[in-house]
Amino acid sequence: MQKIQAAVIGTGFVGRVHVEAIRRLGNVEVAAIADQSEELARKFGEQLGVERAVGDYRQLLADPAIRAVHVCTPNHLHFEVVKHAVEAGKAVLCEKPLAVSAAEARELTELARRHKVVNATNYNLRYYPVVQHMRRLVATGEVGEILAVQGTYSQDWLFYETDYNWRLEPEAGGQSRAMADIGSHWCDMVEHVTGLKITSLCAELAIFHPIRKKPKKPIETYAGKLLTPEDYEDRPITTEDFGAILLRLGNKARGALTINQVAAGRKNRLLLEIYGTRRGLAWDGENPNELWIGRRDGNNELLVKDPSLLEPRAREYADLPGGHAEGYGDTFKQLFRRFYAAVRDPSAPADLPAFAAGLRQLTLVETVLRSSAQKSWLDVPEAAA
Repeated sequence: MQKIQAAVIGTGFVGRVHVEAIRRLGNVEVAAIADQSEELARKFGEQLGVERAVGDYRQLLADPAIRAVHVCTPNHLHFEVVKHAVEAGKAVLCEKPLAVSAAEARELTELARRHKVVNATNYNLRYYPVVQHMRRLVATGEVGEILAVQGTYSQDWLFYETDYNWRLEPEAGGQSRAMADIGSHWCDMVEHVTGLKITSLCAELAIFHPIRKKPKKPIETYAGKLLTPEDYEDRPITTEDFGAILLRLGNKARGALTINQVAAGRKNRLLLEIYGTRRGLAWDGENPNELWIGRRDGNNELLVKDPSLLEPRAREYADLPGGHAEGYGDTFKQLFRRFYAAVRDPSAPADLPAFAAGLRQLTLVETVLRSSAQKSWLDVPEAAA
């Protein structure tokens, strides 16, 4: 089988994750790398063994041998790069958020539909085997009717005022930070697992560091910093560190979510709890191979990931036997596997978070921003393109 030729645009933290996950598929080749300069692209390519490296991604879009493009740039560049890639007829997998506004995401969703290209937004956290097992437990009625969902997404990588990243800047990351960056993952997961849509919400957002110290030289995302006071400059902050959101889902269910990027000790914790009329479920992203199953009348259960114990339709998301953990990098592999299956056969059913999922989450993000500003409950608009 001839390998599909793919290009990765963007060489930051997540660009490296994409390259490594693509290579694990076996039937796809990372043929080229692009970044804002040839020097950056070439340095990245040398580190990862990709010979072709360019400073203008449009060179790659003009190459008919390149069939798929991964967009791993800062958020504000997503719209332009994705638009050009779709117009060039490439299959596109874009990091979330799909764009910096619902209007841009809607345009990209419509464009991909017109050009009939395979498309996906990288909501990779759906693809943990245990998360898929949760989804099947809900779908088969084991949980009963959903009454409540609750949880948090907490990190501490922006805990100090000296912690800084381009995501803090609206011109690069968009008008929302914590909600768009991590809250959208939680909302995508809860809708994916329960099959319920968030219909209305009431949000309060907060900024705990209104002034941050921006390094005068580039710092890699999540990297430790050893800088002196003269290495910083003050930067006013307008994007949220924290959010508390009340939710209504479907016709009956209620929910509550907190998002927090200044949570000391929490490195990357997505906690989702689902309570139905028969069972309760709880999943913690810092222990992704375990699922808590709660019962009112009977013993609670802690399920440790083992393909033989998963619901049949969840087993295909687990590649390793019981006792062998599957983690963050594996979720990319699972999503990419399904993306490239669709690239090979666009007519086949695909379990993918398409651009429509990116549009859906940006619609929720903008509703959260409006709700916090207006201090009121708001209905979530239909996101269909």
